[in-house]
Amino acid sequence: MLGLGTVARKVFGTPNDRKIKATRPLVEKINALEPDFEKLSDADIQAKTEEFKTRLSNGETLDDLLPEAFANAREGAKRALGLRAYDVQLMGGIFLHQGNISEMKTGEGKTLVGVFPVYLNALTGRGVHVVTVNDYLASRDAGWMGQVYEFLGLSTGIVVPNMEEEAKIAAYQADVTYATNNELGFDYLRDNMKSELSQMAQRDHYFAIVDEVDSILIDEARTPLIISGPAEDRTDLYNAVDALIPELGEEHYAMDEKARSTTLTDEGNEFVEKRFLEMELMPEGQTLYDPESTTLVHHINQGLRAHTLFKRDKDYIVKDDQVVLIDEFTGRMMEGRRLSEGLHQAIEAKEGVSIQPENVTLASVTFQNYFRLYDKLAGMTGTALTEAEEFSEIYGLGVVEVPTNRGIAREDDHDAIYRTAREKFTAIVEEIAKAHSKGQPILVGTTSIEKSEYLSQLLNDKPLLAKIAAGLRTRAEGMKKEENKIKFNEHAADVEKLAKTGIKHNVLNARFHEQEAEIIADAGRPGAVTIATNMAGRGTDIQLGGNVDMRVAQELEKLGDDADAAKVRAEITAQIATAKQAALDAGGLFVLATERHESRRIDNQLRGRSGRQGDPGRSAFFLSLEDDLMRIFGSQKLDAVLSKLGMDEGEAIIHPWVNKSLERAQAKVEGHNFDIRKQLLKYDDVMNDQRKAIFEQRLEIMKAEDLSSIVKDMRDEVIEELIEEHIPAKSYADQWNIEGLDTQLEENLGFKTEIVKWAAEEGIDEEDLIERVAKSADDTAAKQIEAVGAERMRILEKQLLLDTIDKKWREHLITLEHLRSVVGFRGYAQRDPLNEYKTESFELFESMLESLRNDVTKTLAQVGPASREQQVAVIQAQIQAAIDQGVPMDEIQEQMKQAYGIDLQLAPNPQAEPEPVPEVDPEDESTWPPLARNDMCLCGSGKKYKHCHGKL
Repeated sequence: MLGLGTVARKVFGTPNDRKIKATRPLVEKINALEPDFEKLSDADIQAKTEEFKTRLSNGETLDDLLPEAFANAREGAKRALGLRAYDVQLMGGIFLHQGNISEMKTGEGKTLVGVFPVYLNALTGRGVHVVTVNDYLASRDAGWMGQVYEFLGLSTGIVVPNMEEEAKIAAYQADVTYATNNELGFDYLRDNMKSELSQMAQRDHYFAIVDEVDSILIDEARTPLIISGPAEDRTDLYNAVDALIPELGEEHYAMDEKARSTTLTDEGNEFVEKRFLEMELMPEGQTLYDPESTTLVHHINQGLRAHTLFKRDKDYIVKDDQVVLIDEFTGRMMEGRRLSEGLHQAIEAKEGVSIQPENVTLASVTFQNYFRLYDKLAGMTGTALTEAEEFSEIYGLGVVEVPTNRGIAREDDHDAIYRTAREKFTAIVEEIAKAHSKGQPILVGTTSIEKSEYLSQLLNDKPLLAKIAAGLRTRAEGMKKEENKIKFNEHAADVEKLAKTGIKHNVLNARFHEQEAEIIADAGRPGAVTIATNMAGRGTDIQLGGNVDMRVAQELEKLGDDADAAKVRAEITAQIATAKQAALDAGGLFVLATERHESRRIDNQLRGRSGRQGDPGRSAFFLSLEDDLMRIFGSQKLDAVLSKLGMDEGEAIIHPWVNKSLERAQAKVEGHNFDIRKQLLKYDDVMNDQRKAIFEQRLEIMKAEDLSSIVKDMRDEVIEELIEEHIPAKSYADQWNIEGLDTQLEENLGFKTEIVKWAAEEGIDEEDLIERVAKSADDTAAKQIEAVGAERMRILEKQLLLDTIDKKWREHLITLEHLRSVVGFRGYAQRDPLNEYKTESFELFESMLESLRNDVTKTLAQVGPASREQQVAVIQAQIQAAIDQGVPMDEIQEQMKQAYGIDLQLAPNPQAEPEPVPEVDPEDESTWPPLARNDMCLCGSGKKYKHCHGKL
């Protein structure tokens, strides 16, 4: 009997079906407009863009313009690139515009899909960001789709690492900006460390489309972006701890592979404590449980993790005297990315490479909180449905599965599970040999560099191949059906040939990162064997027969300038068409995975490389009970079952129930990882509220022309806090600490008040005292401004406020890191660590703001006019600097006249020491113009004002 939910789906369709159905009228409208837009000239197409902008400004909405804008963009893409979007691509674009994730299979043309919503939303003039997973894809897509935007009359920018600031600002000013998630996040942090509005690169967070959205918003979202500065060098300590780790036995620590954690046992603590005393890393009488030992305990724990949980050629590789991390999802090297809290240094010590100093955090943000800054967010990927709950809960994004342009013809085999890894790999080599011998292209997915290189060795293992051929002959003899006997004997003959030479193949992992595009381009050729360490987020399709554009580029480079490009392209296109047919006849691309990943998405991404655009294909997963997923997540019962079944050597268990069981295990792991990310986000949300408050305050300060009211409010609050501290509420005069208050006020305000005299008056209370001190401070500040110059004081106030905010925020981040690392222990006292963190971080934030007010007030109180000697020294330094730069004398004279109103009589000899006598009166401030931040400081230090006294 059918369940109620099943009946409802059959009658009304799934929620996904209903969403697809709702877009069909829009797609039909766009298609109906196509003949009209085909008649327009190129100039008319471009003029449409201006027409749409005008209509928007006159009150129409983006939804009103959608059918015409999409029709215009489709025609633009047709003319600029020769690509006409399918209906399903238009559907994907509509869902993106609505702020959803469009799940589209590999090879469905996601890059072109993005053009439609990008074009529509760029009409607002607020700028659209297209986010990619790496710089190669950002450059490729910006150059490729940029042709369409240019044809339509929009500008395109691209942001890559190490750009000149002017170029970066220009890229963000474009209508469409392509960038990686890392660059966007770091630029956001860098912008909020700048001191002038004109230096800020990003202008708005309006609309972002994230390509490979699952990779960026889920996989990479576990690691925050951190801008850091150097801290104390502890190389000797890392090396000392690293030398101690190999002495530890299994009884000294407990390891939890699921939670990726290690902890010392009581025996381990005693052993380490004894060794630390012997190594003189800890003084006599001190134990590991003392507060003074916190750093040593932290280092031994990180050293233990480095040795037990982080494996070379899986989690990282050693290259050019550096430990380079490997992205577990894409298999790529993550240059410049480092593990925090000393873990990276512990791995460097373990591998014997140069230990880089630890860093302190200057600014940080998580991808979750960065991308939630956007008014509207959308994404594209081939695999998002398994993480739909997380996308909805964290980002408010819906996931829509867009149908394929053609039906999927790929055959997906049930998983084959072997007892041991050795049996599994033998079966894999046999399967590769059989498919390779009939000319089928094969993509083999592995989870680590180590396994990809082990399999590579097996494919060149001639005795193993001969043994496999003999096994095929034996199996053929035992077959009853003649056609099966003939087929297996033919396979055996093919494998016997391979046994003489080995199986030719390519390996794609982090070691061969540079050859990636070339290896992928060849992976679809008949008989090609490609071993790849994870295929997520590659951004490149495997095309059966080969990649025409890549082959043409290679051939033209070989032939040089004399080559006939059109002729070369025609020849290669014909060759690839023949090769494609041969690959199709052999069964299409065969994706063979050597184990299951913790996440179903990664498996689906690998599987999705086959069966592109309706091509035939096949996928199979080969597993063993020794695989990480099976070993860590409970394969003991399955092992017992397989033992009872009495399975022969090399025999596999294949059943749909096993597939379901594995999927359930993966779903549990995904749920566990989601809970970890959710918990981390809850903690980061606390800091995010404070980060927003600080960044908004900085922005207000940079925008403001006059900050005197903010400075006055700060000064008044300092006065109020000091008086409340020394004069308790509702207390008698003889309980007041007037002497202490007098000292504190003089220290903070920079002048002696008459607080002692006022406090002696009959009937005076704290409110009267606050009022009198504040008025006295205001009068002193007014005299100070008159002496220094109003404009100069405004510049100084702005720079001082920004510098002090940055300094205090950096210190606050370090404090929050320390709080975050210890607050978990509050759980042992039956207190919620998250609530404790919220409460204490708020108190720390309030304390930081109080300290900020005190520092600004105290520093501004010390400001005074420069002496005549300082002024003369500054002018002399400026003149000397200009002479050193080769500036002609007449230009120097003109500069001095414009800057200071000084008419200098300089000697014509550029080597002569100028001794100008400025015609200024240091006592009369009206003769002195204000110093700009980039002018030389008046103290004669030779530094710029902003780096010297302007930094006070």
